[in-house]
Amino acid sequence: MAYEQNQSPFLRVRKTTKGKGRNYRTTEEGAGMTAAGVRKYRQQNPGSKLKTAVTKCDVKVGTKAYKRQKAFCSRSKGWTGERGKAARKRWCCSRF
Repeated sequence: MAYEQNQSPFLRVRKTTKGKGRNYRTTEEGAGMTAAGVRKYRQQNPGSKLKTAVTKCDVKVGTKAYKRQKAFCSRSKGWTGERGKAARKRWCCSRF
């Protein structure tokens, strides 16, 4: 399967939520990429700094994880779809 140069790198990782090789969580599980999906993405995109979600709701203020969580929650405020709401819930965005 050939991809264009200007195509998003996220489109190279198959967006599957079912089966053995799935890369994304279902909305019931909180949406977002699985750890396996992140590994696969980083393998296909050397130099990427993509990380899995910060899912603890009691992350200590001032830590790197807290800053990532706060940044994600700020970025995703406008997400009103089912998957967006599920992801925000998983990231504990209600605390911000």
